[in-house]
Amino acid sequence: MSLTRSVVRVSLVALVAVAAWPARPARAFCGFFVAGSDAKLTNNASQVVLMRKGNRTVMTMSNTYQGPPEGFAMVVPVPVVLQKENVKTLPADVFDRVDSLSAPRLVEYWEQDPCPPPLPPPMAAGAPQAMAMPTPAPPSKHKRERDLGVTVEARFVTGEYEVVILSARDSSGLETWLRQEKYNIPQGAAAALAPYIRDKSKFFVAKVDIKKVKRDAQGVVQLSPLRFFFDANELRLPVRLGLLNAAGKQDLLVYIIHPESRFEVANYANTFIPTNLEVADGVRASFPAFFAELFDATVERMGRKVVVTEYAWQTTSCDPCPTPPLSLDELATLGLDVIEGIGVAAGPPAPPPGTTKPSVAARERARAKPRPFFGSAPSWVLTRLHARYSKETLAEDLIFREAKPAMGGRANWNGTNGDEGASVSQTADGGINNFQGRYIIRHYWTGPVACANPRYDVWGGPPANAVGSSAPIAAKGLATAPRGKIVLNTEVRSPVPLLGIAGKAPPRRQQQQQQKKAK
Repeated sequence: MSLTRSVVRVSLVALVAVAAWPARPARAFCGFFVAGSDAKLTNNASQVVLMRKGNRTVMTMSNTYQGPPEGFAMVVPVPVVLQKENVKTLPADVFDRVDSLSAPRLVEYWEQDPCPPPLPPPMAAGAPQAMAMPTPAPPSKHKRERDLGVTVEARFVTGEYEVVILSARDSSGLETWLRQEKYNIPQGAAAALAPYIRDKSKFFVAKVDIKKVKRDAQGVVQLSPLRFFFDANELRLPVRLGLLNAAGKQDLLVYIIHPESRFEVANYANTFIPTNLEVADGVRASFPAFFAELFDATVERMGRKVVVTEYAWQTTSCDPCPTPPLSLDELATLGLDVIEGIGVAAGPPAPPPGTTKPSVAARERARAKPRPFFGSAPSWVLTRLHARYSKETLAEDLIFREAKPAMGGRANWNGTNGDEGASVSQTADGGINNFQGRYIIRHYWTGPVACANPRYDVWGGPPANAVGSSAPIAAKGLATAPRGKIVLNTEVRSPVPLLGIAGKAPPRRQQQQQQKKAK
C-alpha cells in the first residue's frame, strides 16, 4: 500500500510565534495542517519547548498527526517575517529526552530486614579506614497573488521543508491562494484566521519535500522538528487554531526552560498533579494508563479548565532519574546558542562611531559562526505543564508567568515513610525547584522477624530474585494511553482528598488493626 493511501503517524513541528505589537496585546499563533489531497489530517498531541530569558524566546514544537506526508504543509500565522537565519531543523529525538526526564515516574522500594545483623566492631586505632562519601549538595506568480491580496514576503528551504512567508489582506484571499495551490483547507479555517489578518500577521507555510524525508525501519516518515526564535514582552501559546485538526480532545505538553523560575499559566487555573502516592503492584504493567486516569480525574475535579504542573526541577539533577539530566549540547540545541551564545559566536562587535549599524539579518548570520565553549551545563529550571483540552475548555491562548519555587514528589530518607507532597515557597526569590510526579510500589517485609525491637520502614533496593525493578519507569505516550480501564480507588493506596480517595493502610498496620479488634 502506498504511503499516500495509508495512515502514517508522523512526528513533526508546527511553528508558533510570539511577539509584541504597539498599542495591542502580544499574541501567539498556532497553525493548522493542510494536505494536497482530500485526505483528512488529524492531530491528538502537541509538545512545545520554550527556552526563555528576558524577552527572548526560542521555540520548538512537535505535533503528532495522522495523514499522508505527500502534499503536506503547515500554515501558521506569525507576527513577523521570518528569515532563514531564524529557522532551523533539530534532531528528531530532542523531545524524547525532555519528555523522558520530566515525565511522571514510577519507583519501587523494598523494606529492608527489620532485624539487620549487628554492625562489625570498630576498627582499631591506626587501622586504615574507608573514605566517607560526601553528602551531595542540593541541586542548586506575482500578479495572481496581488489580485488575491497575498504577498510573498520570503522564500527559503530548511531541511525537508520548503518555506514561504506570506502576508494577506483578508482571509478569503488567503484561503483562495491555498486552494489554488491545491491544498485542502480544514473547515472553518478562514473564519479562524480572520482575527490574525486584522492584526496584520504574516503566514508561515512550510511544505514537505517528500524526496528529502527520512523513514524508519517500518517505512514511517520521520519529519524533523523546526525551531525559531523571537523577542516578546509576554510569553503566550495559542491553542485555538490547532483545534481545526483535532479529532477530539488534544494533549498539550509545554516545557519551559528558564534560568531561575518555574512557570504557570496566568489566565487559567493551575494545579499540581497529586504526587508521592503509594500504588498497587499491578500499576507496573500499566503505568501510562494509570497516570492518564489520575490526570483526567484531577482535571475533572478542578473543573476541566486547568493546566497541571507535572514537573519543575533544576536541569542539572534529578532524583530518581529515568534518564540523565540535559547535557550542555542538548540545552544549546534547544536555544542556549541564541540566548547565551553557547555553541555560536556572540555576534559582531558594535560598529565604529559614524558607521552604519549592521542589519538584524547580518547580526544573526554572524551568530552562526561556531566558537568553542568550556564548562558544565548551567542549572536552569525545567517546568512541565500538561493540558488536555477541547473547544469547550481552553478557548483562549495560554499566557505564562513566572511562579514561586515548588517542592514535592521527593523521598524523606529519615527511616520512616516520609514522602513529600507538593508545596510552594512563600517567597518569589530564591529557593530550588524540586517538584515531580512520583508514584511508589512498596514491597513490605514479609520474612521472619527475629529480634525484640524490629525497625520497620527502612527502604532500599530489591533483594536477590525480587520481582520488580529498582530503575524508575517514565509514563510516556499519555495522549494514546488507554483510558477507562483503571479504577483509581483500587490502585491507589495513599489518601488523596482532592479525588475523594480514602486510601488503604499498609499491610502491617492492617494486621495490627485486626489483632486489636480480635482482643
